[in-house]
Amino acid sequence: MASRDPIDRYGDWLLAARRRSPLTLEAYVREARSLAAWLALRNMSVEKAMVGDILEFLASRRASGLTARTMARIMSSIRGLYKYLRLEGLRTDDPTELLESPRQERTLPDVIRAQDINHMLGTVDLSTPGGLRDRALFELIYSCGLRISEAAMLDFDSLYLKERFIRVTGKRRKERILPFGDQAASWLERYLTDGRPGLEKGRRSDRVFLNRSGKGISRKGVWKRFSELRTASGVAGKVHSLRHSFATHLLAGGADLRTVQELLGHSDISTTQIYTHVDAEELAVAHEAYFPRSRTKRDGSSAAAHPDVSGSGGTGV
Repeated sequence: MASRDPIDRYGDWLLAARRRSPLTLEAYVREARSLAAWLALRNMSVEKAMVGDILEFLASRRASGLTARTMARIMSSIRGLYKYLRLEGLRTDDPTELLESPRQERTLPDVIRAQDINHMLGTVDLSTPGGLRDRALFELIYSCGLRISEAAMLDFDSLYLKERFIRVTGKRRKERILPFGDQAASWLERYLTDGRPGLEKGRRSDRVFLNRSGKGISRKGVWKRFSELRTASGVAGKVHSLRHSFATHLLAGGADLRTVQELLGHSDISTTQIYTHVDAEELAVAHEAYFPRSRTKRDGSSAAAHPDVSGSGGTGV
């Protein structure tokens, strides 16, 4: 066991002890291997590297133009690696203890307006089995706020069409039950009846959404289909924008933050709070409706011209 590559053993530990998702596991192991390869070129190993070596490696990655979010993920991977090496007795110290993660800027999520989503989905070519699959797939992603991997991995054991809910396993193997609406249910039924049989190609698959080879559609396949749909419709956004839009539209409709947190599968409500933003159009409407000096009458005169609005002589605070 001791002779095995420590990075392989680190991956086993992430999966068994830390219960990382397959995607997170893949990313963490990839970053650990990048560090090991970088050190090997300098005749060093992860077991012998010093804090200065790791800082130099991180600086080289940052110089390649990576975002603060990506750098934070790299840091998290390397911290995990050295925590594991200490637990296994392969290090007596942790050279990452004093390293600080880069400050991440909180950016507003990319949200697609409901009418634009309707327009986008309305451009799907429904004359082919793949078109019926795409309509059902993206309706379900939007209706449930799914991550791409959650939609791609959906199988029949986790689909309850009659009851209109699905069971998905998200990050950190956290399972959640998600209801879906009439539109998603209708398109799912049509896809399963008229579309999926044309994609099966004699294969047997438990996956709900198949590619043209009869296998379960991949994350890359979902992304590619959405990119083509985006080009055809002229609506800007990414497939993950459907998840952002789901959360934003729920909150705008009056859903409470805790409910949206559960539906999205967020472990920390602060992650969900970013969806409480109000878009610029809504701000403009509210400003015009409720701020007296913003209102402009239909005849072109400004409400600010009226004495009872502007006041006389007051400074106001």
